[in-house]
Amino acid sequence: MVLDFTQGKLILSPFELQIKLTALPVTLYAMAEDIKLISDALMIVADAGAVRWHCKLDSLTQMEIVATELGLDL
Repeated sequence: MVLDFTQGKLILSPFELQIKLTALPVTLYAMAEDIKLISDALMIVADAGAVRWHCKLDSLTQMEIVATELGLDL
C-alpha cells in the first residue's frame, strides 16, 4: 500500500515500511518488528539497534492505516 503525506510517501507491507522523502533523495526503511508508533505525537519511530530514525505523520488516520497494515498496536 502507498500512502501520501506531506513529507513524501509511505510504502507499507505486512513486514516492512519504507518512507520516501520528497525534500531529499532519501528512503527510510525498517522491518515491522523494529517500528514503534507514538499516536499522541503522530510519530513513527524505528529502532534497529545502531540505526534509529523517526518521522511525523499528518493525521491520526494515517497512523491508524500504518498500524493496521503493519499489524501494530497504537
